[in-house]
Amino acid sequence: MAQLAKLWWRLVRFGFHLLYNELAFTYDWVSYIVSLGEWRSWVRASLKYLTAPSDGLILELAHGTGNLQLDLNAVGYHTIGYDLSPNMGSIAQRKLIRAGFTPRLVRGRAQQLPFQNATFNAVISTFPTEFILAPETLREVHRVLRSAGQFIIVPNGVLTGRGATQMGLEWLYRITGQREGSGFDIVGYFAIHGFDAQFINEPCTHSIAQVILARKQD
Repeated sequence: MAQLAKLWWRLVRFGFHLLYNELAFTYDWVSYIVSLGEWRSWVRASLKYLTAPSDGLILELAHGTGNLQLDLNAVGYHTIGYDLSPNMGSIAQRKLIRAGFTPRLVRGRAQQLPFQNATFNAVISTFPTEFILAPETLREVHRVLRSAGQFIIVPNGVLTGRGATQMGLEWLYRITGQREGSGFDIVGYFAIHGFDAQFINEPCTHSIAQVILARKQD
């Protein structure tokens, strides 16, 4: 049984690797389907809590296909997108150019950010993989944030309907590891790494976006 479980999680990780890389062109379509159209609302939930000044510099970790980059640019923020996947970078670049924005995208690992200390007013990440809670990532985010800068994460969205489709999708989320960590001490963990944090359930039309709102301790 243990070997079967190990094989299953290897397959899950491989599937996510394909989705973020070779199959990145399907990401928007897949995310729309598995969220019953709520995905963009979940991503945009991060903007509600962004209090950085309009001329502030924002870093998005794991920018994906660039949807939040479009939103940030549309409201006037100066933003840099950062992602390890060249496939995601290509898609995001095309979207930004089509919308009339100048792409400011950098490729790399979140555990090694190529930015100077205290560069950003806020760092945002929506639906990142497990890298986002790695101690190396949190140290780097803390380093590049300005004093009292925000770190906003949307790790999950939960469908609230009780129909067969919603229940089936929630089952799919669970078996692919996207409902783990419910007992995790977010506040305590972030405090260890120099952040004041809170966990927020943000209501959306037919779902809830889960938001981690953290601020760099002085």
